[in-house]
Amino acid sequence: MSSANTNPRSPSGQVKASGAPRANAPARPPQRPASGGQAARPAQRPGLVKPVPKAKARKARLLVSKVDPWSVLKMSFLLSVALGIVTVVASFVIWTVLDLTGIFDGVNELLREIAGSESGGFDLRQFASLPQVLSFATIIAVVNVVLLTALAMLSAVLYNISSTLVGGIGVTLTDD
Repeated sequence: MSSANTNPRSPSGQVKASGAPRANAPARPPQRPASGGQAARPAQRPGLVKPVPKAKARKARLLVSKVDPWSVLKMSFLLSVALGIVTVVASFVIWTVLDLTGIFDGVNELLREIAGSESGGFDLRQFASLPQVLSFATIIAVVNVVLLTALAMLSAVLYNISSTLVGGIGVTLTDD
């Protein structure tokens, strides 16, 4: 097989010098190539354009049959540490707001009026000082980290056991 071009017209539509034009072939004006090397499309009349049908949303039904306990452990530990930090910071902010607004002094005054003792009454700031409140909040946060992580790990193991019996949780995902 030879690789020579047998078409007497070049890609631009003009006749090659080596071949003679055919007698019955109509003369075509040269065409500009479309951008990107694509062939030019013929112009369509506006009345013949069909509306493009709207694409339907795809749906996929999935089944969560197993949860990896190690990933549950890591994620629950991370989230419970974040919750512990929020607990300590929130207790600091609440104690500071209560101190700045004078709530502690108001409670002390109220307790003095109720007890009726003028000397040596109850002082709420000694009972609930900032270091005591922060240490109590830190202890609660550490206990919550341990308990929430253990409960999440236990629930993942129990889910895996129950999903072998029942089949898991069905989830339907759609593409909007």
